[in-house]
Amino acid sequence: MAAVISQILLRRYYANGPGLGKSIGVGLLTTLVGASVAAVGLYTFSQLTGPAPIEQHLAEARQLLTNAQAFYLKQPNGRQQYEAALRDLAHTPAAFAQDELFKKMIFGVLLSIPGGVFLRK
Repeated sequence: MAAVISQILLRRYYANGPGLGKSIGVGLLTTLVGASVAAVGLYTFSQLTGPAPIEQHLAEARQLLTNAQAFYLKQPNGRQQYEAALRDLAHTPAAFAQDELFKKMIFGVLLSIPGGVFLRK
């Protein structure tokens, strides 16, 4: 959302529109900054709260995966997908921050590129 808002503000700044490169660049830069701030915030929060909330999250995530195991097993390569999902659960504050950064970057790029294309002029 911040990437699209920054592109709208950039469009207001230029009379004839910022152009495709500037519009997409501002969206990607806003996405990078926002994702970085979110990841650092989550890392700091995870470090300050200690291991108890992480263990609680892992127990809840394992329970959710166990409840969805039948769905996984119906799909082709379902056993491998289920085991990979269990193995890839974040166990450390750094892993939580990395997941947060990755998710925010993917979502931000998916919004900022079309936003930049439509808001260039």
